[in-house]
Amino acid sequence: MFFRRPFPAPRRTPRAAAARAGAPHRLRGMNSPLLTLSGAVAAEEPDSDVAAHYGAPAQEGRAMERGAAWTDRSNRGVVRVTGPDRLSWLHSMTSQHLTGLSPAEGVTESLVMDANGRVQHHMSIVDDGAALWAHTEPGTGAELARFLDSMRFMMRVEVDDLSGRYAVLTLSGPDRGSGTAALRAAGLLGDAPVRDDAANAETDLLLPADSLGAAADTLTGAGVVPAGLWAYEAARIAAHRPRLGLDTDPRAIPHEMGWVGPAVHLDKGCYPGQEVVARIHNVGRPPRRLVMLHLDGTAERLPARGAALESGGRTVGFAGSSARHHELGPIGLGLVKRNTPVDAEFTVNGIAAAQEVVVSPDTGANAQIDMRRRPR
Repeated sequence: MFFRRPFPAPRRTPRAAAARAGAPHRLRGMNSPLLTLSGAVAAEEPDSDVAAHYGAPAQEGRAMERGAAWTDRSNRGVVRVTGPDRLSWLHSMTSQHLTGLSPAEGVTESLVMDANGRVQHHMSIVDDGAALWAHTEPGTGAELARFLDSMRFMMRVEVDDLSGRYAVLTLSGPDRGSGTAALRAAGLLGDAPVRDDAANAETDLLLPADSLGAAADTLTGAGVVPAGLWAYEAARIAAHRPRLGLDTDPRAIPHEMGWVGPAVHLDKGCYPGQEVVARIHNVGRPPRRLVMLHLDGTAERLPARGAALESGGRTVGFAGSSARHHELGPIGLGLVKRNTPVDAEFTVNGIAAAQEVVVSPDTGANAQIDMRRRPR
């Protein structure tokens, strides 16, 4: 077991250089108004417009896990699709089963892929019966909206890029419902639907951007703790949830990342990339697999995103996201060759790392896939 060091002093670093190849194209935007809150320290790219923490990242992480916390994710892209054909149209272009999706079960994830099954966009989705709302990686909302708009043809749909006009504020923890109730009572929920993801104990609120400050004040006043991206990302990594562009490269396909089930439905017809998904599911194996990394805390640093994962003197993959978890210590995600032994240990940037299997080497070829997170 690695020795864990405490959280380091806050780092007030400038924006990092461009993310490694394969990261989403980042459009430089406006800093969140919540960066002016007491103790707020800006995160690094691609999240430098929002806070990494508010002075106490370990306590923020505990609040996310045990009580209720809010996280500013207003740098996310937001796209809205309206019109009577929206669900059948998106069903035909993306990886998730969307036809017949009702407002009561309208929370899910979906991917846009190219013909080779390589993931282009990962969307967190909610439909309210009149419109489908999706949020996606920072700087990619306009690109996604342009792609969708180019595919409308004669379909009765309208696509709007609402990035910058609507902001994602995420509530986490078993008591997060108190935050939603407080905002509803204050009339601050706006016209967008509430995206409650019970499987991950989080609720995404799509709020008018000009109400973000009032919403944060209301939540904090109701006892919901501000938690920055350090705590949120640590919880995401611990839950084995990869992030497009941070934990992937341009060749990433769904089976490698564990997205079959959460974001890819196997019981639907043709869409771009479907042939690759079906071939791997029925007769093949993905070339790589996602792992969680337990990093040696005595190094007192985290590996660079994209750094080589080495085992036995050979490069077997690369590191993605990393963070300091309030209980697990320094952790990360990595993508390694499928045939890498499941008990192999790694070195990354001179830091020792043990692996936790996320995607089994046996994935594919009709291996059992957990479909519990299909649309609810």
